[in-house]
Amino acid sequence: MTELARRLGLAGAVVLGLGGMLGTGVFVAVGPASALAGDRVLVALVIAAAVAACNATSSARLAAADPVSGGAYQWGRRHLGRAWGVLAGWCFLVGKTASAAAAALVVGLYAWPDQAASVAALVVVAATVLNVVGVQRTTAVSAVLVAFVIAVLLLVVVVAGRGAPTGPVVLTVVDPVSPLDVLAAAGVFFLAFAGYARVATLGEEVKDPTRTIPRAVALALAVVTVVYLLLVARAVATLPAVALAESVTPVADLASSSGVAGLPVVVAVAAGLAATAVLLGVLAGTSRTALAMARSGDLPARLRGVHPRWGTPWLAQVVVGVVVLVVVLAGGVVGAIVVSAVTVLVYYAVANAAALRLPGGLPARLAAVAGLIGCPVIATALLLSSPT
Repeated sequence: MTELARRLGLAGAVVLGLGGMLGTGVFVAVGPASALAGDRVLVALVIAAAVAACNATSSARLAAADPVSGGAYQWGRRHLGRAWGVLAGWCFLVGKTASAAAAALVVGLYAWPDQAASVAALVVVAATVLNVVGVQRTTAVSAVLVAFVIAVLLLVVVVAGRGAPTGPVVLTVVDPVSPLDVLAAAGVFFLAFAGYARVATLGEEVKDPTRTIPRAVALALAVVTVVYLLLVARAVATLPAVALAESVTPVADLASSSGVAGLPVVVAVAAGLAATAVLLGVLAGTSRTALAMARSGDLPARLRGVHPRWGTPWLAQVVVGVVVLVVVLAGGVVGAIVVSAVTVLVYYAVANAAALRLPGGLPARLAAVAGLIGCPVIATALLLSSPT
């Protein structure tokens, strides 16, 4: 058996998209992005959101027209040629492996900072098992996590700073902020928006993909953009510059500034659950791309097997889980974010180029052109001016 069953409706697809975005980025990326962009961090966030919207438009169009597992790997092969598809596929595998490692490390940082890598390793093993036994369970778990995380983040936005000294807080940096730094910060933030790709890479498992995929991507991206803008604006207005720029747990710092007893613990729980949701989605999407590459002969043929009972690419999932586990034990969270962002931006550049080969109106074509230009520009900026 090598075909996947269509089980996901609109609600399930939106939940997977939200679960992919509301995790690693929102709980970690604000600090490194602020270290780069200073008081222009909100500008960087808006740039990231705009490029993500362009990519989402192209991805949704491609996934609706060609709803198979593999995302830009398949679209690149079919519309641009095999080499471009293989480039996109490998960028996705590398980028999402780093993203999964970052998500697992977020769980460790918020749950037990002194043993972050050990906790992350355990989470990777558990998430791999859950994904192997079926996407329906992944969706059900993600739905609960997403609702809880959004509620906690909005609570933090409302109460942050109430227990801190009054007076304006101006976010500054020691070195002057250049446009390159702002674009690099957008690259850091971009990882936080990349979860909508989960819907596209699971296209073979979505019911009525022509209608469901574009709607799910748009809804998930809109919700996440609003939440991020509120949270980053609150962080800029509340936390001292140095503390924000150096923080790897900025939402916990905001919770501590509220003076609300127990809120930092609730935030730590929410961060762990949100990052777990990201990890579940990333592992699922990455295994589907590996499945597609195995079907086409760009990875070993054994990886194309689908479990007869659970209907999942179980061997690809196990292999991906093992690689993520190795990365978790070898690297740090900021480095993982940078690697993931750069490679995923290249992946989306291929997707936008492929989308230009589809029939469509002027707005859709302009979005593809903007994404095709924006992705490599931001990736280059991130490589030249990345956080340490």
